[in-house]
Order: sequence, then structure tokens, then C-alpha cells
Amino acid sequence: MAEPQIVPVILSGGAGTRLWPLSREHNPKQFQHFASTRTLLQETVSRFPAAPMVVCNNEHRFLVTEQLREIGVAPQAVVVEPVGRGTAAAATFAALMLERLPDTLMLVMPSDHSIADPDAFRRAVDDAVELAKAGQLVTFGVRPTEAHTGYGYIRRGAPAGNGFLVEQFIEKPDAATAARFLATGKYDWNSGIFLFSVGLWLDEMARWQPVMVSACRRAIAQGHEDLGFLRLDQQAVQQMTGLSIDHAVMEKTDRAAVVPVEMGWSDVGSWSSVWRMGGPDVHGNVVTGDVTAIDSTSCYLRSDKGLLATVGIDNLVVVAMGDAVLVADKSRDQDIKLAVEALKAAGRSEAIHGARVLRPWGWFESLATGPRFQVKLIQVEPGGRLSLQKHWHRSEHWVVVTGTAVVTCGEEVLVLRENQSTYIQAGTIHRLENPGRFPLQIIEVQSGEYVGEDDIVRIEDTYGR
Repeated sequence: MAEPQIVPVILSGGAGTRLWPLSREHNPKQFQHFASTRTLLQETVSRFPAAPMVVCNNEHRFLVTEQLREIGVAPQAVVVEPVGRGTAAAATFAALMLERLPDTLMLVMPSDHSIADPDAFRRAVDDAVELAKAGQLVTFGVRPTEAHTGYGYIRRGAPAGNGFLVEQFIEKPDAATAARFLATGKYDWNSGIFLFSVGLWLDEMARWQPVMVSACRRAIAQGHEDLGFLRLDQQAVQQMTGLSIDHAVMEKTDRAAVVPVEMGWSDVGSWSSVWRMGGPDVHGNVVTGDVTAIDSTSCYLRSDKGLLATVGIDNLVVVAMGDAVLVADKSRDQDIKLAVEALKAAGRSEAIHGARVLRPWGWFESLATGPRFQVKLIQVEPGGRLSLQKHWHRSEHWVVVTGTAVVTCGEEVLVLRENQSTYIQAGTIHRLENPGRFPLQIIEVQSGEYVGEDDIVRIEDTYGR
């Protein structure tokens, strides 16, 4: 009998507020590099050699496809949610798209976790296949190494195949309860990774969450294809109640099984976890970027722009970005989200995006801003094109740094190469395109009475904005 097909289903939602200022709402932690040359998303996709399905939000759809392109992966599908409704809905969207293949196994993985031993993970997946084929919803339990209060726990029940039946799911415990769990040896951390058949998942969802299944069907049926993405119907998704896979099904079903595994797993849920992943040096420090540390111990020190110097500090997280600096006691790093909430309440853009702002066509970074002017570095990826647009309150000067630019300026179309420039007067309809095979970089100097990002009138846009 042929082995069932396994389709990786990558869940790429979330804002990663505990890892601010590196992780922002528009560029969260799954798209960042930590202890690898690849991002967390790229590492996740690379763990299983099959074309994945990815479920993400609208803001991140081009980030997803660009990062997959960088590692040579073509996804089966990228499903775009207008608003997040939890992992249960995301898994159901994927299952409905595979409904004609009910025996297909879905390997559901969050995109923002780290696994230090991917071979151990693959072996655990192999162990889980027989359980999934036998009609179990399999989750992967991580053998705990400490009495961690930031993770949910799974109590193992009777042996089953290469794993165990699940006796109980437990929410994040207090310190005393976590210590008791660790002492008994009968509990695993809940990794949030699952393996189950398409048919069984849809059956169990229909049993426990029939309203959500109906809404998911409507969202797909009333959705539409756009630039290679499946964009779900907004109204159908907004009417759903958000639920996790655990709350929707796993805590209710009698089909739950767990395969324990030791694989160096982390949900990368705090700067402390990043510090542990980085392998502290003899002083207990993890240092990234241009950092000079004097008499500093047990710290995570990171500078992504400029020199960071510390003297006589202990147990701190210091992260310096181009537009924001975080200083926090490592023991309080779970509370960094409170700072992000305060920034959002104050209307600060730093809560949403960094100095480098990502766009479907590439990115821009503000280099200098003052009264009536702004200077930006703009990168347009090969084949990328900005919207056909105009500004009411500012004029722009463009200087090509590298690459070739095709510039529409009113009725004129120009081809500009390195060190050539042009001028766009306020009110003129214009567009910037990169026709080449290499990134195009330009310096843009804006001048006028107002240089905010909202002074833009889009006439035509390739990316449907």
C-alpha cells in the first residue's frame, strides 16, 4: 500500500510583539533571522521536502512569496486571510482545499518556531504517520527541560503505536504546577505542531465546530484568485469566531494522540528564548551586530544599525534598531508587549513598522527627515513596479544608485542608469519600474509643504492596493 501524501501547512500569522523592536506588525518574527542565515519561515518550510500550503494575512502575502522564492520553494497555494481567526480556521481552509484527497496527511506547523535538531523532528513525523493513518489527530509533545510557565502542557495517557493517547491538555500553568509536571515525567510541552488526515480533521471539525466549517466553505467559495493568491471572502471570515486547533477540537475529541520528541524546540516567544538559542558566551552574553560590552553579564545585546556600547549591566535585553531602542530586564521580557500596546495607543508608527518599510515591489528606508523634506533609499526588486501615482504636496528628485530604472513622468518614459537622475514635479503622474535582473536602488529626495506617506493618489496598481 502506498504511503499517504504529506502536505506541509504553514501557519504564518501573528504579530510577535514580545520581540519588538525587531519584530513589528508589518514584519513579524517569522520573517526575521535569529540563529540561522534563514528566517524562521524559511527554516520551517525547509523541514519537510514537499511543496507547502501557506496561510497568511494580507499584509504579509508578498513577504511570504519572496522568502519562499529566495530558497527555491514554489508553494502549492498561499491562502490570504483578511483577518486572523486562529489556527483552527487556518487548518480548515487548507483541508477544504485538499478535500478531494481525504487520506492526505496535513503536517500543520507554525511558521515562527525554531527546531535545532530537524532530523529528530523528521523521525518524529515518521513515527506519527502510522498513528495518523490509524485515525488519530497527532500532536507533537516536546520533552520539557525546565518548569516553564509560558507553554501549554500535554499529559500522556496509554501507549498507542509510536506515541501515546492524550489524557489531558493543560493551559499555561503557574510555577508550582509546572514544577510538579516536570517531576512526574508524564507531561510534555505542547508544540502546536500537528499531523492528521484531511478527512478526519474535517469530520472532527464538523462534529465540534459545524458553524466554523460552514463559514470556511463560504470564505473559499466567495473568495477569488489574485496574483497567484487565494484571497478569502472578507465578510465570511469576519463573521467567524477565532479558535485555536486545541480549543476547537483537540481538547474535545477522543482521537488525540501525542508523539514525544526531543528536537531543541522553541516557540521563540521572548528575547530570553532568543538569548538561549544564541548560545551565551563565557560571560553569559549573546552579542549580535556592532556591540562593545564592558563588564556586562547574562545579557542579550543586539545592534542592527550603529555602535552599541554597554558598561556594568546584568541580565538585560538591549536591542538597537535604526528607529527604536529597547532596554528591558530579561526577567520582564514577556511584558514587552505592554510597551508595544502603549506605542499603538499613542499612534506611534514604530509599533507597526521599522525604518525599513516593506512593499510588494521591494522596500524603502527613510534616511533623513526634516521640515519640508525627506530623503529615502528605495529598492525595487527585479520586475517590480510602483503604482502609477501622483502627490499633491511634494516634488521628488530621483538619483539611480544601482540598476536600471524605467521612469514614467507625465507623458514621457525615461530609461535611467547609475548616476542619472530625474525630477518629478508635484501633481505629475509618475511611476518607477525595474526592468532588469538585479535590484534597482535609488535615492529619493522629497521636498514640499507635506511629505507624509498618505499624500499619494494611486491611479493604477499592479498589486491591487
